[in-house]
Amino acid sequence: MAQELDRRKIVGVKAETVTNITSTDFPGHYPGEDNSWSLEKFERNFRIDFHKNEPLDASFSLIGLDASIANAFRRILIAEIPTVAVEFVFVNNNTSIIQDEVLAHRLGLVPLTGSREGLHWMEWYEKPADGNTDGLSTDKNTIVLKLQVSCKWAGDNAKVAKTGEREQQDPTKLYKNAHVYARDFTFEPVGRQAQFFHGDGVIRPVNPDILLAKMRPGQEIDLEMHCIKGLGADHAKFSPVATASYRLLPSIEITKPILGEDAKKFARCFPKGVIGLEEVSAEDTEREESGYEGRLGEKKAVVINPFKDTVSRECLRHEEFEGKVRLGRVRDHFIFSVESTGQYESDLLFLESVKMLKLKCGRMKRSLANMMG
Repeated sequence: MAQELDRRKIVGVKAETVTNITSTDFPGHYPGEDNSWSLEKFERNFRIDFHKNEPLDASFSLIGLDASIANAFRRILIAEIPTVAVEFVFVNNNTSIIQDEVLAHRLGLVPLTGSREGLHWMEWYEKPADGNTDGLSTDKNTIVLKLQVSCKWAGDNAKVAKTGEREQQDPTKLYKNAHVYARDFTFEPVGRQAQFFHGDGVIRPVNPDILLAKMRPGQEIDLEMHCIKGLGADHAKFSPVATASYRLLPSIEITKPILGEDAKKFARCFPKGVIGLEEVSAEDTEREESGYEGRLGEKKAVVINPFKDTVSRECLRHEEFEGKVRLGRVRDHFIFSVESTGQYESDLLFLESVKMLKLKCGRMKRSLANMMG
């Protein structure tokens, strides 16, 4: 029975097809089996394993979960966790070669970070239908950033340039503020914002070295940015992740011995570290119908780490491996990769997605209660 349950969990990967793709663990599918969902069974089987946990990059496995729930977490990570981004740009002066609308677009895509307590304190900005924004901005729904940069000659470079004898060609040494970076943003706290956004929690770019524009002496950028809280579902600039994806754990089963030069070739069909070579042991040769009889000391192919496999199916192209290997993916083992844009640490993002799903489930329960009541 245990082997049958394991077989049901594997999505088969053939040379040109994928099999067993539909979940069958629901009541009534298998006669005599009770596959009704239970909290006790879920707690016993569910597990989370972290593979990498860095501030901006996390990788972890959700084991014992249905694909619908795993995909719900992925969609919430991308589109439903609120962040702050530039929404309105008021240009006082822009004599750089970048047009106002292009510069505003670049500013909107700069990832910002700040106090999470302040982010939760902020309220949603409600845009009026007629597009008029007068009087709608408050300290609770709008954060103000300013960018005021002018380019000038550095030192005596202007005099040298007039003679035509300058040897220095580096614009960052010839001019002051030749390059405008995200670090040039200045945060202007309004009202109670100073209580929530202070110290390391001030609103600032995640990466201060993002290049926004290049200028030459006499050119200037003077503008004011209004940042609001939003969702990735409204615009990609509000998405808290650069990417949030998952893949199923690969399954590799060697069904017949692969020995000698074939074993080396088989290992080359997979990424490094997936397949290893080991010597056939005396214990292997003593097993009946193992295929290793009389092969003591020869090299055999063994599966070391299927986690690293990309399921390229390369081994299925070679006739010598036909019928000797079975490829698949484990249906309920999801390997997540989450890259944060910086407003949240990557591991906290997943916790935020769990909170969001819990809230959505709560709303669903209340709606059902109202319908039944």
